[in-house]
Amino acid sequence: MAIATHNVPSISLQISSIASKPQKRFRPPIFISTNPSHINPLHLRDLFSSSNLSCHRFPNLDSEGRVEPVDLNKLQIALSHSSVVVSVFCKPVSISYENCPKDEPIIQKSELGFGELFERAIPVTESNGTLVGFGRAVSDNGLTASIHDVVVLPSLRGLGIGRMIVKRILRVLTSRDIYDIAALCSEKERWFFEACGFGDDILGSTTMMYTRNPSSCDTKSDQMVTCAGRMLLLVPPSRKNFSLKSMSTSE
Repeated sequence: MAIATHNVPSISLQISSIASKPQKRFRPPIFISTNPSHINPLHLRDLFSSSNLSCHRFPNLDSEGRVEPVDLNKLQIALSHSSVVVSVFCKPVSISYENCPKDEPIIQKSELGFGELFERAIPVTESNGTLVGFGRAVSDNGLTASIHDVVVLPSLRGLGIGRMIVKRILRVLTSRDIYDIAALCSEKERWFFEACGFGDDILGSTTMMYTRNPSSCDTKSDQMVTCAGRMLLLVPPSRKNFSLKSMSTSE
């Protein structure tokens, strides 16, 4: 009996099209903590640096557009006065896998050694994991709160870790009967917070920053007033090289 072969090319085409589809990225095992003692300020500063994120609204930038490292003492003070801190940890092997080129084949479990399989089987904790995500909230612990410094390691973005951080912060705040929660964010970050349930204030209020009228400035002062749209912002003396264009690129 003859075997029909006229459908073979179409089958091959279907197989090749399936193989060419981008592989779905899966979130590696992570550990989320709300315990402030689990955060190492040095590791947090490294996370900010690797993400090119500054806690300052007026960061100094180098010639390559990298923000200056966060002052460790001020970072420790900020952590100690934060009402909620959320940290996310991941195994280093998972981070290395996410950094692999997308065209590399997926490693099968049969190709892993016993040591690697055993390492992956151990649950992630703050002691055996690497800090890959962070977020915090400042609150009066009675009425209002605001969310700041939400960051995820660049190689692990797009996996929903950022949303998990915000949701955990919201869960802690609402459990304390705090529902007036704000998120101070840039225009580029707006879509992320909208996806987390934030929107325009129903009361129509807008964020206002402390400003100083140039005519009332002390001429002997080394502070600088810079325009930001319709606002005048008072820039700290150590950040005179700040420009609105550089801030928009850093965010």
